[in-house]
Amino acid sequence: MKETDIAPILAALGHSARLGIFRLLVRAGNTGLNIGEIGRHTGLPASTLAHHLGALVQVGLVRQEKHGREVVNHADILAVRNVLGTLIDECCIGVDVGQEEEMA
Repeated sequence: MKETDIAPILAALGHSARLGIFRLLVRAGNTGLNIGEIGRHTGLPASTLAHHLGALVQVGLVRQEKHGREVVNHADILAVRNVLGTLIDECCIGVDVGQEEEMA
């Protein structure tokens, strides 16, 4: 993954409400949670919750499935593993001294 792909994902998780929603969905596992259930756990008003869920869906951290009139939200664990894997894969590979000048 490129930094341009990773940055929006990390930015979405950088908001405490979105991080809380995402962690809740991770704990929910494969069953996921509908918006009402998320609202009861977080205490967020419906409009605020919809805004934050929309941001998580937009960056690919949450996927939504319609079951009749109900929308069930699921954390996309593979997306997070890809981001973290990309960051961890670079551990201890060294830094090119000439790279400082290129980044300036």
